[in-house]
Amino acid sequence: MTLVLPIDPEANQLLERSPLALLLGMVLDQQVPMEKAFSSPYVLAQRLGHELDATELAGYDPEALVALFAQPPALHRFPKAMAARVQEVCQVLVERYDGDAALLWAEVADGPELLRRVSALPGFGKQKAQIFVALLGKRFGVTPQDWRKAAGDYGDPGAYRSVADVTDADSLRRVREFKQQMKAAAKAAKG
Repeated sequence: MTLVLPIDPEANQLLERSPLALLLGMVLDQQVPMEKAFSSPYVLAQRLGHELDATELAGYDPEALVALFAQPPALHRFPKAMAARVQEVCQVLVERYDGDAALLWAEVADGPELLRRVSALPGFGKQKAQIFVALLGKRFGVTPQDWRKAAGDYGDPGAYRSVADVTDADSLRRVREFKQQMKAAAKAAKG
């Protein structure tokens, strides 16, 4: 039960071993392909020259962090905004979870509590928080009571809705097809 994206194998390994890298991949997963979002923590670690550390990133000089994000190839389509968002999330991790991303989901009483914790992070609206809860449950074995209910439709077994459902090239294709259908339906609803 792990995440397998068509990215550098070392980037996938980092996502498996580093809760912070996984969380930051989710932070960056907007307005860019998921492969870009979830490989960027690995690239950031390479640019820093060591493993990611929430305390370091929380206190990093904001302009220097933007420079790391903007260095070609940029870590995100919006390097300035996303560098700030990563820093904000790391600051919350330091303030509430002793700088340890895994404590965000460790020892939660149930799925609703996990969803509340994730939703309290900067940039995590309901949908993004539910996707992350589903990702933790489906791929990383974080399965407190009622986690699927907290994850909403993203928690459905056999669904192909988000990064939580990607295990190989075929599942990635199915997730992309689902997202395209949702975009088309939303566009049609607007008229």
